[in-house]
Amino acid sequence: MPAARGEPPPIEGVCDRRFAAVRDAFASNFVERGEVGAAVAVSVGGRVVVDLWGGWADARRRRPWRQETLVDFFSVGKAFSAVCAHRLVERGLVDLDAPIARYWPEFGATGKEDITLRQVLSHRAGLPALRAPLPDGAMLDWATMTRALERQAPWWQPGTAHGYHVNTFGYLVGEVVRRTTGTTLGSFLRTEVTGPLGADVHIGLPASEHGRAAEFLWPAGPPAPDRAALTDDELMKWNVYWNPPGLSGAGWVNTAAWRAAEIPSTNGHGTARGVARVYAALARGGAIDGVRVLAAPVLRSAVAEHSYGPDRVLERPSRFALGFQLTQAERPLGPNAGAFGHFGAGGSLGFCDPEADLALGYVMNDMGPRWQNPRNRALVDAVYTGL
Repeated sequence: MPAARGEPPPIEGVCDRRFAAVRDAFASNFVERGEVGAAVAVSVGGRVVVDLWGGWADARRRRPWRQETLVDFFSVGKAFSAVCAHRLVERGLVDLDAPIARYWPEFGATGKEDITLRQVLSHRAGLPALRAPLPDGAMLDWATMTRALERQAPWWQPGTAHGYHVNTFGYLVGEVVRRTTGTTLGSFLRTEVTGPLGADVHIGLPASEHGRAAEFLWPAGPPAPDRAALTDDELMKWNVYWNPPGLSGAGWVNTAAWRAAEIPSTNGHGTARGVARVYAALARGGAIDGVRVLAAPVLRSAVAEHSYGPDRVLERPSRFALGFQLTQAERPLGPNAGAFGHFGAGGSLGFCDPEADLALGYVMNDMGPRWQNPRNRALVDAVYTGL
């Protein structure tokens, strides 16, 4: 039965008594901040101290959220995509400052011959959107999207500004991974990172796991504008999210086709504990329990600031390393300067704070505010009261 009005649903899981404030904040999210279904996990010193879940895994509120419930965490997956790229850098298979066209020759057309992986990872490549209209569903076809990116000219001079590559990021990074390894990014992530770590995180969800996936409560999208009436900058910002129309997930996010596809920027699925497990390794210099995700020097390079200030896509300040978002005054990841991670649409979050040896994963199924989300902020603030 649903919880009584003004009461949180049953909160399941474990919580170290030092972090009781996290449990309180998690419960308050349901009562005060509109949470429907969610989970949060926290690791400190390599040990899980919080693993909580509650609420509903469907819009009709008939299927309880369970420990094994997976959900789309959207842009949280960008950081996992970046980890894959940095593993290739560590092995000497990819040079961050070499033209991407060295690995993907067809990419070097229409003014992109000098664009580097470093520029893509720091959102400075000028490729946040596709100009030529694509049909709905095209985002599910890898070849269609990568060929469209081959034809796309930069929207600004690469390297001169940054703008969040909301959905194109994963295709760009993923095709470099595919060209250099012969395998897809989702397969590489599973084999090289999440599998060895035992992290329940997926880009391209196997059909056998679809029954665990929560329904995502996607709000109605805005009406399509008259494209002919848009300025070039306005067209870019529209296409970032809506070309093809389902690029961000609208109308598709709860389908088997969406879950099975590999859309690394946008359709990663996982549990909060799985997200926190990856970040627990990153918090400890790149390794945990004998599993090395990245060598410490490569990780230090990966989390160095590359972009900060006005974002040409978001129209607000953003701060990026190489595939990771960095803590910033406008949207802090706790009080320490070295925290890094990635937010996802609606409030999902994965991050770590190496100074505190802390990692956090938070996943949910209701589209809350995308910017300065009060649910994840309450959880992050509560974690630090227990340290």
